[in-house]
Amino acid sequence: MEKKSGKGLSFVKRIYLPRIIGLGIGMLSVMAGISSLPVPAWAWGLLLFNGLVWPHLAYQIALRAKVPYHAEYRNLQLDSLMGGFWTATLQFNPLPSVTILAMMAMNNFAAGGQRLFIKGLLIQGLGMLLSMALFGPGLQLHASTLQVYACLPMLTLYPMAVGWVCYRLAMKLSEHKRRLSALSRTDSLTGLLNHGSWKDLLQLKFQICQQQRREAVIAIIDIDHFKAINDTYGHVVGDCVLHQLSNELKRTLREDDLAGRYGGDEFCVILPDTRMDHASQAMERLRERVGSYRNPQLPELRISLSIGLASCSAILPDPEAWLNEADKALYCAKKAGRNQVNFAHSDLSALKLAYPD
Repeated sequence: MEKKSGKGLSFVKRIYLPRIIGLGIGMLSVMAGISSLPVPAWAWGLLLFNGLVWPHLAYQIALRAKVPYHAEYRNLQLDSLMGGFWTATLQFNPLPSVTILAMMAMNNFAAGGQRLFIKGLLIQGLGMLLSMALFGPGLQLHASTLQVYACLPMLTLYPMAVGWVCYRLAMKLSEHKRRLSALSRTDSLTGLLNHGSWKDLLQLKFQICQQQRREAVIAIIDIDHFKAINDTYGHVVGDCVLHQLSNELKRTLREDDLAGRYGGDEFCVILPDTRMDHASQAMERLRERVGSYRNPQLPELRISLSIGLASCSAILPDPEAWLNEADKALYCAKKAGRNQVNFAHSDLSALKLAYPD
């Protein structure tokens, strides 16, 4: 709000179109109301200025202000002052007066809530007193046919304009909410699911697999000697390695596979509706693609992966047990020399039975 960006500037832009429409057609209501009254020429000039020039001038003032939000808030108060002024100048003619004040109240509520609404009422009262001081008090209770027709655009077009602005704002807020929700579930460096979001989905996928007897495989992926990469080349290069792995995951995995950054250099993947042999092939492709990566600035840099796999079994009591099986397989991969894909013990036995050669 302290700069010409964000909430202040967007607020100014939202008010601009409703003010053009509201003051432009409101001017017609006031013209019809004062046409039969002895109003001086300068008041007609003021009315034309207020209806045709002021919306654009107010926009430019707010746009160039140091704090656009505060400038626009003052503009809205001036709108209320003029609304009260023209109501009293109309000698409180019921139809145009109620139309102007009601539209002004709706605008203040939409722009600033209860606080601006109450403040606007007080300022409108001040505008009425100013008009009565200049032109004297008066009361005109009869609305002519001309005044009725002159108020119709204000009663129809202006609420539509405010409604359209509110609708666009609601859509924009919905989009912001969606983006914030996505950010809260995403790791900022890799763009993959963060630890908490991945664990929530693990719980959900485990329940689906157990209830519907569906196959699924978990893969835990660890970058070999990642600490040495950070110590040797620096954390910037380490971050590039993490980013490279996340990109390869996105390219290798299917749309329904769920990849997340589980820890510093550890990644996890849920592969739903997948047999162990297919999961093994996918992880082997990933390991080979990452292993073939070369950095032109650091030709000596090598990246390898150790990967542990575990399938969802009916004997597993909970998601943590499933994850623990994959973690044991990862430990075996590291113990056997790293840079390889390994399986949970039960999965390895099943694969040997299925593929005895």
